[in-house]
Amino acid sequence: MHTPWKPSVTVAAVIEKDGRFLLVEEQTNGGLKLNTPAGHLDPGETPEQGCAREVLEESAYQFRPTALLGVYLARSLKKSTGEDQTYLRMAFCGELGAHDPAQPLDEGIVRTLWMTIDEVRASAARHRSPLVLKCIEDYLAGVRHPLSVIHTDRSILAKPA
Repeated sequence: MHTPWKPSVTVAAVIEKDGRFLLVEEQTNGGLKLNTPAGHLDPGETPEQGCAREVLEESAYQFRPTALLGVYLARSLKKSTGEDQTYLRMAFCGELGAHDPAQPLDEGIVRTLWMTIDEVRASAARHRSPLVLKCIEDYLAGVRHPLSVIHTDRSILAKPA
């Protein structure tokens, strides 16, 4: 029997402040990796809501997406199982809000880092995905799409019948 292909949908934030980018260092099956705040889109939320939630859970910062950087695909083998995985990432930039030092970080997140673009580029071998640097490079190139390019049907926000 053929198993249907189902990419994992993720949301990510590229956040820049004073020439530095917010990254998280996280424990993975492949060791400590660097990523922009990112994670899986949950049922019942819009991509923008998911992105704001992930930023809060992984960095303890409030975040409001204001533009879509792009939609990205990447493929890899899951180290623990050898499973072929494809990730569809929607990356956003936006407004950084308040930091709550009392907010616990998601399981696996070791710390947050503010890195220059040169540091981000130099650490590419430690990135969780090749999309980390690509999204930041697109941000630096001025790529911005209005949030209106994403249509979320209201059925997403309703409980299934």
